Amino acid sequence: MAPEFKNFIAGEWVAPASGDYFENRNPADWNDMIGRFPRSSAADLKRAIGSAQRGFGQWSKTPAPIRGQVLLRVGQLLVERKEDIARAMTREMGKVLAETRGDVQEGIDTAFYAAMEGRKLFGRVVPSELRNKWAMSYRRPIGLAGLITPFNFPLAIPTWKMFPALLCGNSVIFKPAEDVPHTAHLLVEVLLEAGLPAEVVQLVHGQGSVVGRALVEHPEVPVISFTGSTETGSAIGATCGKMHKRLSLEMGGKNAMMVMDDADLELALDGVLWGAFGTTGQRCTATSRLILHEKIHERFVQMLSDRAGKLRLGPGLDENADVGPLIHEEARQKDAEYVDIAKKEGASVAIGGRIPQGDKRLECGWFYEPTVLTGVSRACASSRRKSSDRCSLC
Repeated sequence: MAPEFKNFIAGEWVAPASGDYFENRNPADWNDMIGRFPRSSAADLKRAIGSAQRGFGQWSKTPAPIRGQVLLRVGQLLVERKEDIARAMTREMGKVLAETRGDVQEGIDTAFYAAMEGRKLFGRVVPSELRNKWAMSYRRPIGLAGLITPFNFPLAIPTWKMFPALLCGNSVIFKPAEDVPHTAHLLVEVLLEAGLPAEVVQLVHGQGSVVGRALVEHPEVPVISFTGSTETGSAIGATCGKMHKRLSLEMGGKNAMMVMDDADLELALDGVLWGAFGTTGQRCTATSRLILHEKIHERFVQMLSDRAGKLRLGPGLDENADVGPLIHEEARQKDAEYVDIAKKEGASVAIGGRIPQGDKRLECGWFYEPTVLTGVSRACASSRRKSSDRCSLC
C-alpha cells in the first residue's frame, strides 16, 4: 500500500477538504508508486492564506539576523540529507543522480547565501534638502508570496524563490508541480525542523488549473512567482498586471548554440551534450538548436551523433546512466510527434528519434532515445512552435 501524504496548512499536516488524491509514480518504472498526494481545492488554499497571514504577522517582526539563522540551519540539514533527498528526487522525476545531487547543492548554496543576507538588509540615510529635516528609508517585507514551481528542478527552484522571500520576512504558500510533490514534502519537513514557525510556510498540493489559479487570483496574495510554460506564464502575467501584483516569471525558451569554425570543437561538443540532453532536455535553458559554421558543419554533426549515440539511457538511480526518462507518457508522446513533424518538414534524423526497444530495464519507463535532427530549415528551426527539448537541431 503506497503511503498517503498531506498538505501542510495552518501548522498541521492535513488531508484535502475534498478527500481526493492523485498518484505519484516513478517515471523510470511506472509500477513503482511513490505515494498518493492531495488533490486540493480552493477551500484548502483559502485556509492556507488565512494561516499565512498569521504567520506573516509573526515572522515579519522577527529580526532579519534571526531569520537568517533559521535558513542557516536549513542549509545544514540539507547538507546532512543531501544523498537521501537526491535519491528521492531521482525516483520521483527521473533525472540521473549526478544531477539531483547538484539540485540539492543549489538549495544548500541558496540557503547559506540567504542566511548571510540577514546581516545585510540595510536601509539608507538620504540627504535632505531641508536644514531641519532628517530622511531615511528601511526595508519592509511585502506579505504573502505565492510560489508555483516546476517539475524539472524540484528542490533548487523552490529554494531560489522561497529562501530570499523568507529571509526578507515574508510568509510563503508553496504550490509544487503535480509531478514532484514528494520532494516538496521533504523540503517543508526540513524547514520545520530548522525552526521556521509553522504558519510561515504552507504547502498546498494539487492541479495548477485549480490551486495555482486560485493562488494567482486571490487578492490577498500580493507576490506571485511562477516557473513554467510561456502560455501559462502569459495568462498569469495578465492577471497579476490587472491586480497590480508583484510578479516574477520564468518561462520557456528556444535556445540556440552557435559553433564557429575556429572553436575548440571538443569543448563545444561537451557543452552541446550537456545543454541538449542534461535533465533529459527538460529545461527552459535546453540547447534545442545548433547553428554551425558551414566549414565545420558536417564534422561537428558526425561528432555529435557519435557521442549522443553512446549516451546510456537508464533509470536515474543507476549510477551508469547518462540520460533518464521523460517525466510522463504525455511528454514522450509529444517528443515523438515533434520528430514526425520535423521529418514531414524535410529534416533528417541523424540519430535517435525512437522509443527504445529490447531493453527490459526501460520497458516500464518513459524513455526516448537522444535525438539529433539535421537539414532543419530556417523557418522550422525558428518557429514559435516549440520543438522537442530532447532533440538537438542542426
